[in-house]
Amino acid sequence: MLRIDSHQLGITQGSFVLFSDFQDGGAMWTGKGPRELRRVVEFDEAFMRPPLVQVSLSMLDIDHSTNHRVDISAEMVTEDGFVIVFRTWGDTKIARVRADWTAFGAVRHEDDWDL
Repeated sequence: MLRIDSHQLGITQGSFVLFSDFQDGGAMWTGKGPRELRRVVEFDEAFMRPPLVQVSLSMLDIDHSTNHRVDISAEMVTEDGFVIVFRTWGDTKIARVRADWTAFGAVRHEDDWDL
């Protein structure tokens, strides 16, 4: 459990297309076997400690003739940002993906002092 001992809770979120591989014949659309894409996300304002980050798929355009194998997660979470990791494997063909994320955690208050 994340216990927040600050009187200031910060919440930030974002959404963006991770890739659109069907347009240019990218690996997620034409490849086979293990494939991975990483995207760095930087927060507009730093948290006091690494926040809790939730990542989800908000759009998945995938070929119907292959098995649907997808994995999305947040890794390397710091006070300043994190990395979205998207993976697929086997013969799965993914045309494009949009990811949404939300981060929440303690943020500094103007009355916080560094001694």
